[in-house]
Amino acid sequence: MNKRVVLVAFNGESMCFVHVLLNALDMNKKGYEVKVVIEGSATKLIGELGNEDHPFSKPYIEVREKGMIDCVCYACATKMGSVDAAQAQGLPLCREMKGHPSLATYMEQGYEVITF
Repeated sequence: MNKRVVLVAFNGESMCFVHVLLNALDMNKKGYEVKVVIEGSATKLIGELGNEDHPFSKPYIEVREKGMIDCVCYACATKMGSVDAAQAQGLPLCREMKGHPSLATYMEQGYEVITF
């Protein structure tokens, strides 16, 4: 299967964000090429979910360890105070579109963009 999907998490509610993680893992298991972009208020969850005591840390850590987190919005992570957490976890910070990641770049590479 050559299906390429980028899941973009904007929502900072952990109950919403966990659905991004679960879908990323499910699609990956089914042979999709999956990338996750963390944008907007979702960037504040990086530090929280990196803590193994958080109830949703397991799927977050699994997605991160599988290399599916392709990009964290630099501008939003700066605003939400999570740049240091992203860097500590080795996550790439993207800023090619006035401090934000460019979704058009993913589309030009053949990815279907799904936002949450």
